[in-house]
Amino acid sequence: MSSRTLSDRAAARHGWTQALVTVLGGLVAMGVVAALGLWAAGAADLPDGSFPRVVAATVVTAVGGTVELSGDAGALADAEGGLAVIPLSVTLTGALVVGWGFLRPLRHRAVAGAPELAGRAARVAALWLLALLALALAARHTFEISLEDGPLGDLGDLFGITPEVGFSTAVPSTVLVGLVWLAGVLVLALLVSRGSPLPGRLLRLETSVRPAAHAMVQLLLAYVVIGLVVALVVAATRGHPAETFAVVLLGLPNVAWLALTVGLGATWDGRVDGPFGLPMPQVLDAVLRTPDVSTLNLGTLAEHDGRVWWLVVADAVLLLATAFVSAARSPVRVRAWRHAVHMAVALALTVLMICLTARIDARIGLSVLGIGDLGEGLSGQVLLRPRLWSALGLALLWGLVTGFAGALLARGVRRWGGAVR
Repeated sequence: MSSRTLSDRAAARHGWTQALVTVLGGLVAMGVVAALGLWAAGAADLPDGSFPRVVAATVVTAVGGTVELSGDAGALADAEGGLAVIPLSVTLTGALVVGWGFLRPLRHRAVAGAPELAGRAARVAALWLLALLALALAARHTFEISLEDGPLGDLGDLFGITPEVGFSTAVPSTVLVGLVWLAGVLVLALLVSRGSPLPGRLLRLETSVRPAAHAMVQLLLAYVVIGLVVALVVAATRGHPAETFAVVLLGLPNVAWLALTVGLGATWDGRVDGPFGLPMPQVLDAVLRTPDVSTLNLGTLAEHDGRVWWLVVADAVLLLATAFVSAARSPVRVRAWRHAVHMAVALALTVLMICLTARIDARIGLSVLGIGDLGEGLSGQVLLRPRLWSALGLALLWGLVTGFAGALLARGVRRWGGAVR
């Protein structure tokens, strides 16, 4: 056996070890963040020891899976519901850990061949597939619900009804969407990392795509950091620290990136109904808790808190800084109008991602003998959907303006690529 064959086999074994560390690291990080967030939200008190399975379900939703709620109490009662919401704090944690683990072996490399990158990605995907199967099978549980006092409780006592509600995930769709999520994370990691190698045929992306992509990731992380600072201040000055930390650990990017789109002028439609809601600031709950679907934008938020107009200022400053960073890291030969186009496309794609991942559709209910419209006190809905096309149009407009201005500001600092032609 040649030394080359032995070296290839050793590299393959080492590659599997690196892939295993990447997958396990991502899952453990997501599980810890999800568990802490659910604990802060009070989910540790759920009956029948269901907390670990709720954590598994949260991780499943973090990679795009959907949790379905169902249950019954024989022929006299029925329960139904669904949960389509992505806890983006958990998602962001997993994406950062998995992306870092995938890129770490490639550091200090100038070029990496496409077969090598594909092989590394395939190993990660194979182990990720097994992990998704385990999570989807674990994310299911059934427990009893107390009807408490009132008409429903009386009917339950009369007919001996003990409603049971369970949750589960669809294994095939969870695996498919989870693999798509992983592919997106790995591709995005390669695109935004300035130090990771690319195949020779894709080196042109080094100058045309990476500066804008990297700047957009910095923009998103900046909003998360700002949101974290605001959350800590709120927890220290207004009390309710558990609720605040639940928002931070489960849905901080949901709120922070929603603020980014609202500051651009985007409009969302939503509603909060019933005794429960998802962790969110009070001003959002005030706007959305109405009998019908509400409009969420700068105008409706300003009716409750005029400080929301500062979102426009924050967007203008941060987008201009993002455009400046993108232009400063691009070749000087790239003209200002091209930077504007790059910024507009990158911002539109970023807003598209936010609109697809920050939308919410959660409902739960219980009915006994058809009474109670799925049970007063046991039913509710949280809905949040973007007006997509107007949001994308506004992103393009903001991107063109700030991209051109940022390119002009960066003219005096750019050093790479020669003179403008």
